Amino acid sequence: MIQATQESARRVVVTGLGLLCGVGNTAPQVWRQLLAGASGMGPIQGFDATGFPVTFAAEVKNFDPLNFVDKKESRKMGRFIHFAFAATQEAMTQSGLEITEENGDRIGVFIGSGIGGFEIIEREHSNLLHGGPRKMSPFFIPATIVNMAAGQISIRYGARGPISATATACATSANSIGDSVRMILHGDADAMIAGGAEAAVTAMSVGGFAAMRALSTRNDEPSRASRPFDKDRDGFVIGEGAGILILEELEFARRRGAKILAEIIGYGMSADAYHMTGIAPQGQGAQRSMRAALKDAGIEPGEVGYINAHATSTPAGDGNESHAIEGVFGEHALDGTLKISATKSMTGHLLGGAGGLEAGITVLALQNQMLPPTINLENPDPECRLDYVPNKAIAHSFDVALSNSFGFGGINASLVMRRWTE
Repeated sequence: MIQATQESARRVVVTGLGLLCGVGNTAPQVWRQLLAGASGMGPIQGFDATGFPVTFAAEVKNFDPLNFVDKKESRKMGRFIHFAFAATQEAMTQSGLEITEENGDRIGVFIGSGIGGFEIIEREHSNLLHGGPRKMSPFFIPATIVNMAAGQISIRYGARGPISATATACATSANSIGDSVRMILHGDADAMIAGGAEAAVTAMSVGGFAAMRALSTRNDEPSRASRPFDKDRDGFVIGEGAGILILEELEFARRRGAKILAEIIGYGMSADAYHMTGIAPQGQGAQRSMRAALKDAGIEPGEVGYINAHATSTPAGDGNESHAIEGVFGEHALDGTLKISATKSMTGHLLGGAGGLEAGITVLALQNQMLPPTINLENPDPECRLDYVPNKAIAHSFDVALSNSFGFGGINASLVMRRWTE
């Protein structure tokens, strides 16, 4: 764990972030829209959803991959890779990090995806069925496999250090970030490009999740469909996009005069060991993840001022996460001093990209001392009895925040971040 390496005196800070989702194509756009309580949901544009039980999603809008990748290379990449390039470019530009022949061996890339190039899989399967194997693209495999976002980013920037591509469902990005922190703390890298990307608003994906009855079916009011902690919630809204952080060892960042945005001080993981898609009662696995992250950070529960909740708007998930937060934070949560918000109410659920997006949002909350709201919280579930910053952003003074990400398979990940002050 992070705390086990404290004797090295290495610390990990965030120096850049790139965000892309249904409410905006850059971090400043995303932040403005979240504070305004804007919804990114709308009728699906990426394919003809006529006849589907769910006809809406939180798609990225007005996105041109050719702003980030040349036309020839773009054809060799799935949409999730395009998103990773866009978010990484923004994060790298903000950080000012230059990867050179001299430092490239000490800079790595951990970028994951829960599903990868689903739209390419669908297209090439159709080509196979209708034209035979000779009609399939030679770029089919490299355009779809999950590790190619990390691989292509490392090639673009010359990052020759540690590289990996986590695929832990909806915990993917948080695991990528937490594992990157450990690489730096253990001395295997001085900087990491970390996070995740997802582009799963496709016919097979939406059809599959709808068949599981996991998605909201409020087709007549998409903007009100994602309603975490609300009694009338009926499932999540699938979203797409990316969230990428530039992580650096503190002294490495200081030597080059980088502006520091926040510090990552704790990382916890756990398994529910309970059910492939169900959640352990009372959020027991989530409790273990949060407790592990707090222990790793060396802080007490009462020091946390804000939680960006996983809260997807599913009937079981939100209640169990609320119970888990109560179990870990006790009276600190119940008396309203601990604020919680579910930004998926606006962005939808980015699956493997969610943790990166929400870690970036948490950094912005720490920086700005503002909390984005949980929109559509009109009829609070009696089982969810905490302060979820309902419907309107608020100013809030706090120094420590936690971001939760939980995935199918019972995989839980929590990140603890601290406001940066010199």
